[in-house]
Amino acid sequence: MDGNGRWAKRRGLARIEGHAKGLRRIKETIKTASDIGIKYLTFFAFSTENWKRPAHEVDFLMRACENFIKDELAGLVKGDIALRHIGKLQELPESLGRCIDRACELTKNNRKLTVALAFNYGSRQEIVEAAKKIASEVFTGAFSCDSIDEEMFSRYLYTTGIPDPDLLIRTSGEMRISNFLLWQLCYAEFYVTQKCWPDFDKRQFLKAISEFQKRSRRFGGLDG
Repeated sequence: MDGNGRWAKRRGLARIEGHAKGLRRIKETIKTASDIGIKYLTFFAFSTENWKRPAHEVDFLMRACENFIKDELAGLVKGDIALRHIGKLQELPESLGRCIDRACELTKNNRKLTVALAFNYGSRQEIVEAAKKIASEVFTGAFSCDSIDEEMFSRYLYTTGIPDPDLLIRTSGEMRISNFLLWQLCYAEFYVTQKCWPDFDKRQFLKAISEFQKRSRRFGGLDG
């Protein structure tokens, strides 16, 4: 969800105004996804690298995330939408961690749509942690090295139980992956738009889906 700060700057606003607008866009995108039958939707909300941002901006993002979850929790429950966190909770403010845990627990049995919130998430960190867990279990004799394959490795990632993404959308013209789902995106289609995230409305989202539907997905093979 790129471009919140740039969107605000172009309008003479503080960066946090762009983030506030971006949060409202998340709500709209979740509704659209639910309405058209999408089963999984992942938002990259805060990366492990984002701690480098100014302290007042980081503090705002922490409070804004907590308030957003609290405000939307009833709607998630009513809409049969599950919230799933991917990333590390330990480094987040205690109240935010509890809020995320509670929302995930209360919605875990919902089935219409799963919304994965990548907050304090970094893909390299995720892969390293998975490798450490597997190495530890091999050391204790739980299983052998020969039994490790891609399917097993995937079960040790934060995204276990969530299928690999079909489509990656990057707003504001960014042309990089930015340490996001490096393992899982191996065959995802990319869609890049110059629109900043606060301007990525329902029409823009449906445009991205329409473009995706035109793609020929060969997964390394040839067209039939």
